[in-house]
Order: sequence, then C-alpha cells, then structure tokens
Amino acid sequence: MDSPAFFFSSEQWESIRKLVQKEMMSFPNSHGWDHVKRVSGLCIKIGKKEKADLTILGLAALLHDIGRKEEQTSKGKICHAQVGAVKAERILSGMGVPDRAKKEVLDCIRSHRFRGKQVPNSLEAKILFDADKLDSIGAVGVGRAFLFAGEVGARLHNSHRDLSQTISYSREDTAYREFQIKLIKIKDRMLTSSGKSLAEGRHRFMIRFFKRLEAEVKGVR
Repeated sequence: MDSPAFFFSSEQWESIRKLVQKEMMSFPNSHGWDHVKRVSGLCIKIGKKEKADLTILGLAALLHDIGRKEEQTSKGKICHAQVGAVKAERILSGMGVPDRAKKEVLDCIRSHRFRGKQVPNSLEAKILFDADKLDSIGAVGVGRAFLFAGEVGARLHNSHRDLSQTISYSREDTAYREFQIKLIKIKDRMLTSSGKSLAEGRHRFMIRFFKRLEAEVKGVR
C-alpha cells in the first residue's frame, strides 16, 4: 500500500465521525448512520486486501451519503452523490484536508452511486462503490429495501404489477421492485475482486429470499 496522501490524527477522525453522525441522526434510517458504519467497515476490509489508501477511503466512506436527505426530500430529483460532494467539500476544507486529497475523496463520493453518471476511476472510488452496493444486497440489503419501502409508504409486494409502469417514492416502490430494477444487477457491477467475491453469497441469499416471498404471497408455501 502506498503511503497515505496525508496524516489524519485520531482526534480528527473522532471529530469527523461525530459531525457526520450528528448530521445523519435526522436522515431516513435506510440510508442513515448505521448504513455508513457498515459501508465504512466493508471499505476498510476490502481496502486492506486491495492495498488502497485507507485515509482517502475512510473519509469517503464516512461522507458518502451526507447528501442523502436532500435526495429523499426531493423524491429523487436531487442526486445525493452530487450534493453530498458539495457538503463534504465544506467539511473537509474546514478540517484542513489538503486540496489533492480532498479532490480524491470528493471523486469517490461523486462516483459511488449505482444510478450515477460518473464512473469510479481510482481504486478507492471503486472500493467505495462496491462496499456501498454490498450493503444493498444479501440479508442486510433485503432488510434495507423493506425499510425504505416503509419510509416512502410502499406496499409489501407487487410482483403482479408491470414494474416498468411504476415509479420511485410511490406506493409501488416496494422491496420487490427495488430487487428487480436494481438489486438483482449489483453482483455483475462489482469493480474489485474482493467485492465480486463477497457479492456472490449475498446475491444467492437474496434470490432465495424473494422466491420464498413470492411463494408465500401466492399461498404456495
């Protein structure tokens, strides 16, 4: 692993953790502080294996969803990755992070979104992308999908609907819709070897879960 882009003291880490946690206390729980903690843990796990800059990666992981509230309030019209990068820049500037390192962190944040237009280029950006997506699949991913559906007032299940005619942030924005439109594709979008390996088992569990859910809804099981 190359030497870190800059030194970040334990006091600075604690300061930024507290700042982000406080800001995210009012965020929807599906994309709140618990999600950030899990993604941060996955980033460090993958980052060590892939020999990434853990300082850049750690900061990007902590700040990656800082703009999520704005996206949910706008019902998807605002991109949380873009507004999050703007908010993160103010935070990092206030903590004296060097410009080059700040740019690397912000690039990670801008490119972490599954539906985003900016492609992750650096190793750290690819790892953040993978870690964020891994938290969207498997048992945690299923739980988060239902949590989000509850937050927007969606129904339990709607496999009978033509999902191409349904929209985000609506009664039909169910966990099943998210599974069909996004989650089932994530395994093949992983960018690192470690991410691909972790995605396999999570993907298999998710497939089994939604098959079982469908059977129970239909009264077959």
